[in-house]
Amino acid sequence: MGIKFSEAEEFDEYDNNNNLETFSLIWLDAQVDTSEENRQAQKQLRNIINHFITFDNEDDCQQYISTISPQDRVILIVSGQLGQTIVPQIHSLIQIASIYVYCRNKQTNEQWSKSFTKV
Repeated sequence: MGIKFSEAEEFDEYDNNNNLETFSLIWLDAQVDTSEENRQAQKQLRNIINHFITFDNEDDCQQYISTISPQDRVILIVSGQLGQTIVPQIHSLIQIASIYVYCRNKQTNEQWSKSFTKV
């Protein structure tokens, strides 16, 4: 089952060693739990990968990613709005394998993301 972190929750105590998989899937979206579409997508993703975490806060997400071992890899799903600010900050981290921008305005997000090869 996935783990949900929000601004009010601390994940410092969460032990990354619980993840026996090489890849983790992280979804960052301010509205990650607010729509039925997102909840259904999360349910499907949890069936695919065991280590699935959602964040609704960019700072918490970035802090969590920085705690992941350099030997592990993260696949990040991010909203277009939060992607514009977090991608430049985390793109160079070795833990980041790939980034998927989940958005409704493909053209706008293609413009800012084209200089980031992991997107």
